[in-house]
Amino acid sequence: MARTEQVLVLEPQHELKFRGPFTDVVTATLKLTNPTERNVCFKVKTTAPRRYCVRPNSGVIDPGASVIVSVMLQPFKYDPNEKSKHKFMVQSMLAPYDMTDMEGVWKEAKPEELMDSKLRCAFEMPLENDKTHESESVKTVSSSASPVKNEHSLLPKSSSASLDDGEVKKIMEECKRLQMEVQRLREENKQIRDDDGLRKRKVTSMAASHSSTMATSSMRDEGLSTRVLALCVLFFVIGVILGKLAL
Repeated sequence: MARTEQVLVLEPQHELKFRGPFTDVVTATLKLTNPTERNVCFKVKTTAPRRYCVRPNSGVIDPGASVIVSVMLQPFKYDPNEKSKHKFMVQSMLAPYDMTDMEGVWKEAKPEELMDSKLRCAFEMPLENDKTHESESVKTVSSSASPVKNEHSLLPKSSSASLDDGEVKKIMEECKRLQMEVQRLREENKQIRDDDGLRKRKVTSMAASHSSTMATSSMRDEGLSTRVLALCVLFFVIGVILGKLAL
């Protein structure tokens, strides 16, 4: 059985053109229009899936609506003598009225329900005249913008120079402040050492006076005990004499 004729309208119909240079991603657009009164499911397939990125690569188009498909060609080394063999196919089918799962619909679709259209890919490089015109326009724009760039480039230099002077001044002030702080700390350290020396001398003198006082008191105690002993001996002798006289 023959396949059903494609109901979607494709723009372009037969060929996708990619215009170089191909050192960066090059994008071509494909417009899909649904002129029917039914929802239409679509898929976009390619023979070189690693070379292209397609967004969206599938979906549903409402009646009378259109979808723009972006076909992005990845960067590659272009050879003008090599003809492109890449092809795209737009596959479509009328969506069931009770559709809930689009992937399931595609799996269960019958071959006679599927419609497809094929497009070939063409790579084009800009002509030399176009390159010259583009380079001249770029030069004109860059030359007209160069005075503005020079003016703007001078401004940061002057501002940076003023900032450098201000930073140097701040650094000098900080050095002076640190020197004063160091001098103050030295004076405080000297005062603390003087106070420690005075305190040590006071402690030494107090210890010496205390030891001398202790020695004097001990000498006084020794003298007192000697006197008491002498008095006791004297009383003993007097008692002995008085006892003999009484006899």
